[in-house]
Amino acid sequence: NQDEIDSLLGYEDEAKDVSDKTGIQTILGAARSDRLPMLEVVFDRLVRLLSTSLRNFTSDNVEVSLDGIRSFKFGDYLSAISMPAMLNIFKAEEWDHSAILTVDSTLVYSMIDVLLGGRRDTTPVKFDERSFTLIERNLVERMVHVVLDDLSGAFEPLSPVNFRFERLETNPRFATICTDTSGVIVATIQVDMEDRGGSFQILFPY
Repeated sequence: NQDEIDSLLGYEDEAKDVSDKTGIQTILGAARSDRLPMLEVVFDRLVRLLSTSLRNFTSDNVEVSLDGIRSFKFGDYLSAISMPAMLNIFKAEEWDHSAILTVDSTLVYSMIDVLLGGRRDTTPVKFDERSFTLIERNLVERMVHVVLDDLSGAFEPLSPVNFRFERLETNPRFATICTDTSGVIVATIQVDMEDRGGSFQILFPY
């Protein structure tokens, strides 16, 4: 059963330190990272493309950087998301699978502030106690389409794929695209617009 499989793979005790991983879990972890040697090249290309696209999108000075690529179990990733956030589910059509682009609240409010003409010397105000408005969701969705277009361009030399936006969720429970124990790759992209900015994450199931 699933409990026996999790136990065999070393997932039965989440409280253990990394050094306490079972041998087979360590082997699986190493194999996963070694199987995707081109992924960092793809995301480096995405950063270069986005630096130009987001400057054109915001008409502002934008700096984009790759903050890292990490592996998670899907359930652990969802439970660790800092809310509020916007979870954008999109479909990789050629791969016949879904993925998630998560925009944190800092980037949401910064992007809205820039697009609506906020002054550069002020910090965007956060309203963490309320849900996002329709205008805010629509503006962020426009940014997500820009990111997905560049993500397709970043994968083009390696594996041509079209990423199609499907829906936007603000509750992680409604953003399930695979089982909680499934392995996922998460790339964190930092976006800085002078004194404003934030980050978004792109999640792909293995």
